[in-house]
Amino acid sequence: MTAAMAQAPILGLEARQTLQLTPQLKLAIRILQLPHHELEAELRRAAEENPFLRVEFREPRAALTAPERPVAPEDPDGWTAPEPPPAADWSLGPAGSRAGDGDGLPDPVERLSRPPDLRDWLRLQLAVDVAEPAVRDLALELADLVDDDGYLRPDDGELAAMLGRTPAEVAAARRRLQACEPVGVGARDLAECLALQLRERGEWDALWEGLLARLDLVARGDRARLARELGVEAERLAPRLERLRRLEPRPGAAFGGETATPLLPDLLVRRVRGRWRVEMNTALLPRVLVDRAFWAELGSRVRDRGERRYLTERLQDARGLARAVAQRTRTLLRVGRAVFRHQRAFLEAGPGALRPLTLREVAEELGIHESTVSRAVAGKAVETPFGVLPLRYFFTAALADHRGEATVAAEAVRRRIRELIAREDPARPLSDERIARLLAAEGVRVARRTVAKYREALGIPGSAARRRG
Repeated sequence: MTAAMAQAPILGLEARQTLQLTPQLKLAIRILQLPHHELEAELRRAAEENPFLRVEFREPRAALTAPERPVAPEDPDGWTAPEPPPAADWSLGPAGSRAGDGDGLPDPVERLSRPPDLRDWLRLQLAVDVAEPAVRDLALELADLVDDDGYLRPDDGELAAMLGRTPAEVAAARRRLQACEPVGVGARDLAECLALQLRERGEWDALWEGLLARLDLVARGDRARLARELGVEAERLAPRLERLRRLEPRPGAAFGGETATPLLPDLLVRRVRGRWRVEMNTALLPRVLVDRAFWAELGSRVRDRGERRYLTERLQDARGLARAVAQRTRTLLRVGRAVFRHQRAFLEAGPGALRPLTLREVAEELGIHESTVSRAVAGKAVETPFGVLPLRYFFTAALADHRGEATVAAEAVRRRIRELIAREDPARPLSDERIARLLAAEGVRVARRTVAKYREALGIPGSAARRRG
């Protein structure tokens, strides 16, 4: 065989499995991760555009009233909810008396019950989600450098020189920061911020990449030149540009100031006849209905094939959106139930009884992917006997006890540090090293540096600044 023959191209068949996201799955993923206020805006827009979709909203101020009955699957006037919200009466088991009734909220909970500062919110997520100590510590430093709009504008080289790290270390820490909520945080510029949001929604492709590279033309509204440079028809760009306008150019804007979004509970945890019960907050649960009667009426009159195809697609869109909202409700309720199976002690005794819990533990228990749990808790809150808290609050990193077992929750340690400092002698304030030794005497092994990091996250100054008299 000659060398030329050996290099000749060969055609062959190969079987290969790949994971493809269907439009319905993409929709379900996007709807799952939306906080209730963004979900409401999405549903209002969809109802305006789709003649077969009807959405009913309840008053948010009714959030703390008794739960309503789930929506019936079919109403006599022809409106249907393809998948009604699940019954929310699952119980955790007998509930004993709770310590501290009437004593007011513990300080950490009181702090978290209000809309959090952007940097506090980033630190909370990084403490839970990043297992590698070196990456986590650097990511926490980067979180302090994020501006009020949510951007981390210096490039990795500048940050490396500033922090005494290598660009590769900074790049790894930035990636972990950019995995936090709100989506788009930690970006260097607007194009990267929008790209992060599109990637999170599974929409990223070569056309988006080209479009974001020419944001100058987008800002000028020069669609003709934009279409020429990207090699596509101007009509194809129209839905992309509309989608671009709905993305968030300032992901940190919702935090801080008087415009911060109030923290309303998606889930309620209550004690009913001696048993803890996890329920959906139906005051925030939209009722998504599909108008079958209107479809039947139009279908009998429309004869044009193109018009009929359009109406059929709108009907399918309405059904798909209703299914996605119902699936969001089911998933959020399942995750909430799993969380409080693990955190039942919190309901009895408060933050000091929090146990370590990771997204992976809940995912494995429910038989779903870890990213699904992450999306389910994103921007969601729960009303507990100790206040309204972000659902992510109950996922907390583990610290080793005196036996070397990771059974102590980091949030419980933070709370204990606050208690120790609150009871210290103002003339002889506790140093971080002394606090570490006191915790060790209680069976919790924690480094002085970790004590300092938790103290700073709580907004407590060092011992020298606390000295009085």
